[in-house]
Amino acid sequence: MGEIPPQVQNLVAQLQQIQQQLQLVVSQKAQLESLIKEAKDALQELEKSDDEYAYRAVGNVLIKLKKEEIKSDLKEKVDTYEVRKNMLERQEAKLRERATELQSKLQASLGVQAG
Repeated sequence: MGEIPPQVQNLVAQLQQIQQQLQLVVSQKAQLESLIKEAKDALQELEKSDDEYAYRAVGNVLIKLKKEEIKSDLKEKVDTYEVRKNMLERQEAKLRERATELQSKLQASLGVQAG
């Protein structure tokens, strides 16, 4: 069995790099989805409350604030998280597409090598 040509080694290295980037993007997206769920759950709980005030944790301290202020901040967070999540989804799609291209090129190169 002969040496692996440099172009095939390069394709393998590129594919590994894309897969690592993809793994990172998927992980970040999962973290954002968790933050979105947490903020939406907090909003739901605030909606159930009849009180005018609620408490927000700031470090190790609870701060009493108007419920509407907290709701506004949470909605803004959800919106920001959603925008970031959508950006990561687009990035994920591009990385998956690039990985598929590289896999095809690699298979074609290996097919030529084996043949």
